[in-house]
Amino acid sequence: MEELDRQDVVLLTELQRDSHQTVQQLADRVGLSSTPCWKRIKEMEANGVIRGYTALIDREKVGLALCVIAEVNLTRHNEDVVQQFEKEVAACPQIVSCYSTTGQADYVLKVLMPDIKAYERFLHETAFKLPGVTHVRSSVVLKEVKADTRLPIEQPGKTARAKARR
Repeated sequence: MEELDRQDVVLLTELQRDSHQTVQQLADRVGLSSTPCWKRIKEMEANGVIRGYTALIDREKVGLALCVIAEVNLTRHNEDVVQQFEKEVAACPQIVSCYSTTGQADYVLKVLMPDIKAYERFLHETAFKLPGVTHVRSSVVLKEVKADTRLPIEQPGKTARAKARR
C-alpha cells in the first residue's frame, strides 16, 4: 500500500473512535462519497493496515479486576526455547499483551485475572511452567491512568511542517 494520505488518516482516526459508523457516516467525515470511502477501507483491510474490528469491554465489569504487569526472564535464548515460550504465551487467554524487551526483563506481560488468588494459581500452574522461564517479577496495577487502544496517527506532512516551524 502507498503512503497514507490525509483522507486515509481521517478515516482511520474515525474508525478508531467508532468503528460502528456506517460507510456513509465515515464518507461524510472524510469528505468522500460512499463508494471511494468503502474502497479505501477494503484496500486498508486487504493490506493489513486495518487488522480487524473489536468491542472494547470494561474488564472489571466482566470479573477481571486484577491487572498485573509481569517481567519474565528466560534461562536460554536459543530459537527453540523462544519460539515455544512465545507460542504458549500466545495461547494463554489471561495474558493479553506480551512484549519482547530490552533491559532487565526478556519479556513484559500484561495479565488479567479476577483476583490475587487467581493470579497466584496462574503463576504456579502456568507462568512458572512456561518454557525457559527462570524468573517472574510481578507488579500489581493499582490504577490504570491511561489504557487507550487508538494509535496516534498523524496526517502526512504534519510532522515535517511542525519541525520546519521550530
